[in-house]
Amino acid sequence: MPGKSRAVSAKGVLEYKPHIPRCLPTGSVINCADNTGARRLRIVQVLGYKSRLRRVPQACVGDMLSVSVQEGKPELRKQVLGAVLIRQKKAYSRPDGTKIQFEDNAAVMMTPEGELSGSEIKGSVAREAAERWPRIASMSKIII
Repeated sequence: MPGKSRAVSAKGVLEYKPHIPRCLPTGSVINCADNTGARRLRIVQVLGYKSRLRRVPQACVGDMLSVSVQEGKPELRKQVLGAVLIRQKKAYSRPDGTKIQFEDNAAVMMTPEGELSGSEIKGSVAREAAERWPRIASMSKIII
């Protein structure tokens, strides 16, 4: 078997993704956790989501999203931009048995190439998102 590749692209690190319950359907409004000037984001689309007919796409920690800015700088509003979900309120368990739950749903803005738009991340970041997106891991101060 060939070795696992750790290619980083706009999809993140292409390796094992743990099972995390999907809890944020399209249309949800979440916080923006970086310093781009956006405050609230609405989920437009979950990139790479494969589903059943008529099922609403949902996102979980570490997913790449298409979002529109609801509150924030006027030049950012009413545009479709990329983001990655870094925190979710819904509790999920890790393979070692610990349960993780955050107090809000938050994402950070990203370019289509996978680069961060902001220069700092406010608050903590889930380890699952940091493992999948190395650029988020290098920018975050707290990884839980």
